[in-house]
Amino acid sequence: MPFDTRDGSRSKGPAPRMKLVAGNSNRPLAEAIATTLNLPLTKSVVKRFADMEVFVEVLENVRGEDLYVLQSTSFPANDNLMELLILVDALRRASAKRITAVMPYFGYARQDRKPGPRTPISSKLVANLIERAGVDRVMTLDLHAGQIQGFFDIPTDNLFAAPVMVRDIQENYSTSNLVVVSPDVGGVVRARGLAKRINVPIAICDKRREKPGESEVMNVIGDVKGRKCILIDDIVDSGGTLVNAATALLAAGATEVMAYITHGVLTGGAVAKIAKSDIKTLVITDSIEPTPAVKAAPNIRVLSIAPLLAEAIGRTAREESVSSLFY
Repeated sequence: MPFDTRDGSRSKGPAPRMKLVAGNSNRPLAEAIATTLNLPLTKSVVKRFADMEVFVEVLENVRGEDLYVLQSTSFPANDNLMELLILVDALRRASAKRITAVMPYFGYARQDRKPGPRTPISSKLVANLIERAGVDRVMTLDLHAGQIQGFFDIPTDNLFAAPVMVRDIQENYSTSNLVVVSPDVGGVVRARGLAKRINVPIAICDKRREKPGESEVMNVIGDVKGRKCILIDDIVDSGGTLVNAATALLAAGATEVMAYITHGVLTGGAVAKIAKSDIKTLVITDSIEPTPAVKAAPNIRVLSIAPLLAEAIGRTAREESVSSLFY
């Protein structure tokens, strides 16, 4: 089904001439995008030699074609990144007209600045690698830091999962008693944007992080007493921030806590931690392929972003506006 824009309209342009190529990082999402666009995935082989070197062979003619390479750089991040780079090199050497890297999850995005002396800015390095491989355009979803778009010297579309989340919230909850909560001060802009779309107030959890991977919620800023709270963030990794925020919100008088997160990284024991937490429901997208543990978790639900990405890809191929999907 085509993705509805905010005003309910849909693209009606002619079917563009393009091809989709998928790596191994998230085949179910790639297949769902292909089904939505009514295009088959281009036949290709992406495999490993015995020493784990990546080998790619494209089995169809792509000369002069508009190519979209579907590949998240999620775990294992380095393997998936190398798959992307080698796929792009293969397509470039096969005389593709234009190559767009569609990266629902952009790995290394959290390394977007120097946190101390003699440390790298790894997301800039990854951007350089992608450009030098021969990518003409990048399409990604909910970058951890918007300024990463500036690390590229090629067009970069940072899409937002908010419309998908808004639709799900409106289908499952009454907005009369909701409050959107940012789990930290840094996410206030994201929380305010979602709250504005559904016309509800916001609150903020002020936290102190003692060391990477651990956080302690100190204060809840805003009125949450007697309300249902929706935590909103771009990435859930260890789950500690969300779990602590949920505990603090309930202690402040919230009746229940849900969370909507774009990228479910969920490393280590994060799934088990969330399953035992005060979070009633954690909703993530399939930007990263859900693991069996995620699928089995009683309080984790997955939203598909395939219609959104398919619509954005189709508009890009037709040279139509992509930003109108969100504003």
